[in-house]
Parts: sequence; C-alpha cells; structure tokens
Amino acid sequence: MNRQVLFFISLLFLDTVFGQVSYSIPEEMAKGSLVGNIAQDLGVEIKRLISGKATIYTRNSDVYIELNRDRGVLLVKERIDREALCTETALCALHFQIILENPMEFYSVTVQITDINDNAPTFEKNEMRFKISESAITGAKFVLERAVDLDVGINDLKRYDLKPTDNFALKVHNNADGNKNIEMVLQKPLDREKQEQISLVLTAVDGGEPQMSGTMMIVITVLDANDNAPVFTQSTYKATVTENSPKGTVVATVTATDADQGSNAKITYSITNTLDNVRKLFEINEENGEISSIGDIDFEKSKQFQINLLASDEGGLTDSCKLIVDIQDINDNKPEINIMSRSTVISEDAKLNTVVTMINTVDLDSGDNGHVQCFIGENVPFILKTSTNNFYSLVTDSELDRERSSEFNITVSCSDEGVPSLSSSVTLTLQISDVNDNAPVFERSSYEAYIVENNTPGLSVFTVKARDADWNQNARVSYILEDSSVNGVPVSSYVSVSADSGVIHAVRSFDYEQIKDFHFRVKAQDGGSPPLSSNVTVKILIQDQNDNPPQVLYPVQTGGSLVAELVPRSADVGYLVTKVVAVDVDSGQNAWLSYKLQKATDRALFEVGSQNGEIRTIRQVTDKDAVKQRLTVIVEDNGQPSRSATVVVNVAVADSFPEVLSEFTDFTHDKEYNDNLTFYLVLALAVVSFLFITCVVVIISVKIYRWRQSRFLFHSNLPVIPYYPPRYSDTLGTGTLQHVYNYEVCRTTDSRKSDCKFGGAGSQNVLIMDPSSTGTMQRIQSEKSILDEPDSPLEVG
Repeated sequence: MNRQVLFFISLLFLDTVFGQVSYSIPEEMAKGSLVGNIAQDLGVEIKRLISGKATIYTRNSDVYIELNRDRGVLLVKERIDREALCTETALCALHFQIILENPMEFYSVTVQITDINDNAPTFEKNEMRFKISESAITGAKFVLERAVDLDVGINDLKRYDLKPTDNFALKVHNNADGNKNIEMVLQKPLDREKQEQISLVLTAVDGGEPQMSGTMMIVITVLDANDNAPVFTQSTYKATVTENSPKGTVVATVTATDADQGSNAKITYSITNTLDNVRKLFEINEENGEISSIGDIDFEKSKQFQINLLASDEGGLTDSCKLIVDIQDINDNKPEINIMSRSTVISEDAKLNTVVTMINTVDLDSGDNGHVQCFIGENVPFILKTSTNNFYSLVTDSELDRERSSEFNITVSCSDEGVPSLSSSVTLTLQISDVNDNAPVFERSSYEAYIVENNTPGLSVFTVKARDADWNQNARVSYILEDSSVNGVPVSSYVSVSADSGVIHAVRSFDYEQIKDFHFRVKAQDGGSPPLSSNVTVKILIQDQNDNPPQVLYPVQTGGSLVAELVPRSADVGYLVTKVVAVDVDSGQNAWLSYKLQKATDRALFEVGSQNGEIRTIRQVTDKDAVKQRLTVIVEDNGQPSRSATVVVNVAVADSFPEVLSEFTDFTHDKEYNDNLTFYLVLALAVVSFLFITCVVVIISVKIYRWRQSRFLFHSNLPVIPYYPPRYSDTLGTGTLQHVYNYEVCRTTDSRKSDCKFGGAGSQNVLIMDPSSTGTMQRIQSEKSILDEPDSPLEVG
C-alpha cells in the first residue's frame, strides 16, 4: 500500500494546543487497514491519548476512520469509495479533529483519498442512431455522446477509438474544463444505393492499469440529400441564475439557423449531457431553444453547470454548442454550531482562561454569506476566543463565586454577514462547584444569656447560630467550646455546647451568691478541607433567686446565755430599747428586709420599725408592767415567695439591778432544770432497756452529782459572757445596721456581794444572764458619780 504522510503543527497562544497532520491513502482499502501512527506523528504519548479520552470529532455523520487509543494509530473503519464520497471534485479528502480533555486540546487531521482504477468508461446509451443524407459533404461533423469515467487522474478517460473507419473518422476536442467533446467526421461521401445503413463501434479507453474500456454502437441510416446543417449563433453561451430560483425560471435561450428550406430547415433542440445532473435540473424547449429550470438549484452542491446543446434538422444534420450557467449564492443557510467538547461543571476557584467549551461553526454559504461571527451575552465571567478559522473556545474571564451564582446559562449566538443576516444559537448550562472559601458567620457579634440560679444541670440555656455561605459539606457547621477557665475552673465544667445545634447547656447548678456572671468563646467550624472557623463571645448572667432567708446578726441567739435588754421604768414614749440587725445574702428585692413584731408579752408597750428593726416603746412604762418582757420579732425579705427568720428579744423592765437579778435567776434556773431533766429522762429510758441495775446506779449518781454541783456553784464566781456586736456594712446598700454600739459591763464575784466592775460607757443597758450561775453582767450608761464615792465597794475596770 502506497501511503504518504504530511505533518505540521502550529501552536497558538491559548490554553489549548492545536496541530494538523495529513495522510494520503488509496480508496477501497480493507476495513482495519492502517492509516497512520497518529501518536508518533503528533508527538503525543499513548497514555495521554488514553487519559485525555481522545475521540474523533467530525461534522458529518459518516465516520470512515477510527482511532485506536491503545496503539495510537488511525485505522480504516468503513470501505471508502472515492467516487461516492467526492462525486464532483477531483481532490477528495476526509477532514476531522481529534479532541483530548483535561486539558482540552484538539488536532486537525486530513486524509487524502487517492483514486484507483475501479471504474470503466461508460456511455449513457448503448446505441446512437444518425440519419445522414447521402449528399453530406466530406468534412461534415456529427457530435457523439461522451463517455464518463468516475475515476480521476491517470485512471480517467484517455482516448476514443472508432471502427471501422471506411467512411468516418473520429475527432476529439479538449475543453478548458478537462472534458473531451468527440465528433464523427465524414471522410468519404456516402452512397445510399451502395449501403443504406452503416454500423460503427465507438470505444472509450481509460489510462489505468490494467486498462478498462466501454463501447457504444453507432447506427447510421443514409438518407437522400440535405445540403445545409444547422448553425448556432454562438459556440458558447453564458447565463447566471440565483440559487433556490423557482421551477420554470428561464435561464437562457439559444438559437440555431439552417439555410435549407422546408422540412430540412426545421430545427430541433436537445440537451446531450449524459451522466451528470443537468437533465434533472434543466430542460430545453425543442422548438424555440428556451432553457428553464425544473429542479432545485443549490449553490452549495454545484456552483456552475455546463449544458451541452444539440441542434438538428430533419435531414439529420446537427450543430452543437455549450451553455455555461453560473449559480449565484444567496444567504439561505444558517450557521451551524457544533459542540466539539464541553465541561458541565467547573470549580469556582478555576484559574483565568480555563477552557470550558470548544465550538466549531460552519456556514455552507460563500463569501460574506458564509463569514460567521460568534458572541456571548454580557455580564457573565466568560469570553469567547477565536482559536483558528471557525473554531472558538469559551474560557473564564474573571473569578467565579458559587455563592453569588451557582449556575450559568450561556447563550452562544453566531450570525453570518449576509443580507439579511442569518443566525443560530445554542445555550450552554454550566454548574459552578463549591470550594470551601467562606468561614461560618455568627448571627450576632456577641451573645448574652440569662439563667436563674439553682437551675437543673443539663438545662438548655441559649442557642448560638452560625451560617456558612458554602454548600453541602463545606457549609456543615459544628460548634466547639473553646478551652478557657472561670475562676481557675475549666469552663467545660460550667457549660457544654451541642456540636450540631449550637445549644448551650448548663453542666452544673449555679449559685448567684458564688458567681454572678462569666463568659466564654464558642467556635463555629465548617466541614471543608481544610476547615474554616470563626468564634464568638457568650456571656452568661446568673439571675438571683430568693433562696436564702434573712440572717439575724443581733441580738445573737445562744443556747447557753440569756441576753436581756434593760429598760428603766422611767423610759418615755419612743425610747430605743434595742435594734434587730439582719442581713440577706440575696440581691435586689430579695434582700429588702422588713421587721414585724410577731409575739410580745405586752403588745401595747413595744413596737418594731418595719424598715430599720428598731424596738421602741409606744407608751410610758408604768409600775404595773412586768419585769420580764419577751418579744418575738420576724424578719422577712421581699422575695417571691418570701423567706423569714425570727429572733427572740428579752427585755427587763426595772430600775434596780437586784430586781432584775431575782427575776431572771429563777427563770434561768427553771430553764436549766427543765433541760437537765429532759436529758436524764431520755438517757434513763435508754439505759433501762439494757440493764435495770445500771439505771438505778445512774439515778443515784445523778443525785450525788446534782448535790455536788449545787455546792460548787454556790461558792464559785459568776462567769462573764461579754458581747460585742460586729461592725456591719452593707455593700449592696440593703444593710440595716451602720453604727457601732458600745456597752458597759458590770461584774460581781458573788450574787450575795455588792462588788461590781464596770467597762466603758454605752448608750443603753444590756443584761446577760448565764444559766449556769446566779451572776449578772450589766451595761449601764455613764454614771461615773458612783465611782467617785469613797465608800463604794465597786472596782473600776
């Protein structure tokens, strides 16, 4: 097989690489025959053909050549008949492109189809008949039908032979278009009387190897004399007709004349074209020589026609001429848009000039009618670049952002330059794939949440929300509690954050009195790779709850000592007996305290200030008033529900100390006796259960113990229990005691003696009784005159 390869590559300044390679093969090659090693000729590795999914793109539906990627070669896919493929052209070639992806590349390939001698010359008719007068002069010419050979070049028709040559010789005329007109020339006068009918054989021979030929019989009937043959006014006529002209359009009119008279001067016109399409498109009026169209004339199929015409008279004499019809193109074909290769999805981080789609345009018209310009709409981040003639590449022109536009419908419009212009368009849908280029954004710059103290652990406190403008996994937000500490304790022991929903839960129960607020940071992280994140500060404020009752600071309630406030009988109305001091560790209205007198020995004698807790007399003290006065004061806060505390205030109404002493001694002794009795009875009942004898011994021991105890107390000094109220300052502005109280102390060494020792002066009198002794301690206002008496038994301390 004789095969030639022509190869050249041209590089363009685009992202794609273009090249062109040409091959030449004969027609009628067997299926699977090798056309060429395309990988070697293009300098492309075989693995690139495989990875790039190399394919053959052709505008026509018929594919005669196939690509074997594994071998990198082009093979014949279907039998190629040059005469069927290229009916009207001598040069026959297949044009196609090889497309590669990732990155997009294409190469143009041209396969020239050379002719072989597979067609013999043929005549349209097997027989041709002539009627020739015997008076025909020597040199008279008779046009013969041409033979047609579908082969080209050396395999085309080469010569004609006419046998026998007794009366006629063969004359061949070579036309400018390469065709041959043949005429039969009379060399020897005819004699009807000798031979009325002559049979000749016309043989057409081509130049192929081996030679092939075709024959046609010529039958000549000799007639009586017809001296003059018809003569056309021109040997060559020219006309122009527009394509798509309606049927019946007159193209041209030819005229021939005959010098004879009568029937010998009657001329008949005919078309002598044989194997081409002339007779299907044109007809001639036999009588007047008017040529008109009878078919659809298409410039894209044939740009010019040569019509061979014959004028013959009744005597059999003829003359010939030709009509050249030029077809004028009109803009009747829209541009064809062919998608050679395309991407339906492109990443939003694609670089500039990334090739998205490759387009080929074809307009079958010619001149300006076939000149095509393509363009796309505005406001899209793409441009259309021309790579080679009628090839375009759609490339990115600016940065893509899926969050602004996730899809583009790009309309490519192509129009020719005809008048009027014809256009066509195609819409390309391009999806923008997401990359993780947006961090989650919280709905607020910071958050504040409130929770009431004494909450249940696991309580939902608040929800933080962040949104990510990306898509799918890149937009999936997870919430993370950042490591920090609150008062040296990890914040994770206070709160937790749901990774999926951002719900903040309390891990522990909060106490407002221990912590009032704290803050921490929550991070929102997406699911991209690498992940992006942002954080926000969350402040939790603990709201107070009325969970603490008031605490009484003064008077102090002790289990052993009895504190009594001393009020002289000469006290006036409004006399300040004492002040109940209480605090509440809650805040706000939960710490607002009010004081009420719940119970009193004589309600008509004392009152309690509701705001300050001061106990004052509301009338004049009289002699009828009891010495011992017991007041129960309730301290209540303003919470909902309110909490309270009670305090018992003992008041001694007396002018003299011995009177107070006797009253409170009995009281304390009775109290002591009752307490001891209860204790020993309980103890006795428990011991009797185990051992009766032990119980008897214990009772005897108790009796002996009490007897000894009474003697011991009789001779001992009275113990002193000093009391100093603390300085109280209410930092929240809710305190009720802001002054310092000082007291004088009077001590005696024996209840039966009058020796006293005094401390510093105070503003009021307080009596503290110790139930374990009969001694007293008295705080008196500054009466220093008693200390100045020389006979006084008091000792000043």
